[in-house]
Amino acid sequence: MSASPRAAHRHFHDELAELKAKLLTMSGEAQEALGHALDALLKRDAEFAARVIAGDRAIDALELEIEETVIDLLATQQPMARDLRLLVAATKIANDLERVGDHAVNIAQSAERLLGARMVAPEPELLEMARQARAMLSGALDAFVRGDGALGREICRRDDSVDALNRSVFRILLTHMMEDPHIIGAAMDLFLVSRNLERVADLATNIAEDVVFVVEGKTIKHHAEE
Repeated sequence: MSASPRAAHRHFHDELAELKAKLLTMSGEAQEALGHALDALLKRDAEFAARVIAGDRAIDALELEIEETVIDLLATQQPMARDLRLLVAATKIANDLERVGDHAVNIAQSAERLLGARMVAPEPELLEMARQARAMLSGALDAFVRGDGALGREICRRDDSVDALNRSVFRILLTHMMEDPHIIGAAMDLFLVSRNLERVADLATNIAEDVVFVVEGKTIKHHAEE
């Protein structure tokens, strides 16, 4: 005997809740990797760096698991409206989180190269950039879980600040390199860290845009509303 429509609907929403839980697990892994990569850099800790690089496979595996769940739900449930938008967004968010994991690995690899280098002190701008990028990522995922389009829009507006800090870090490091050519290698690695943090903020913005798409059915990517 087949399940009643109400039971089938409840089952589908249980599966959606499970999908959200998997995304939260993945976001936790990606955010932890980013935190450890920054600790590896600031504390000159090789163990943290190695942990981030080794842990990337777990994030990749979660992305595949989420994609398979979404494909299965699309095929078996034929969702409509907001549920369909949620499934489409879940795949994109999983991909963005996997890329956050990749940027964490890049930062950890820079941290490893900087272990033996004469350290160019991380500028306050770089630390502020790390703080803002991590807050944007955390906020975007909070907006997704709560279905909060207004918070999603607010996260998008923060991206300009991180971009400005990235340009500032580049100018400061360029000045250091011109004054002392011996630190060019270390300075370039710090610029790579800055570039990766700027990309994390971009990915947080992508997630926030997807939240607005899920909640409001509007595309705000590339200023589509203007």
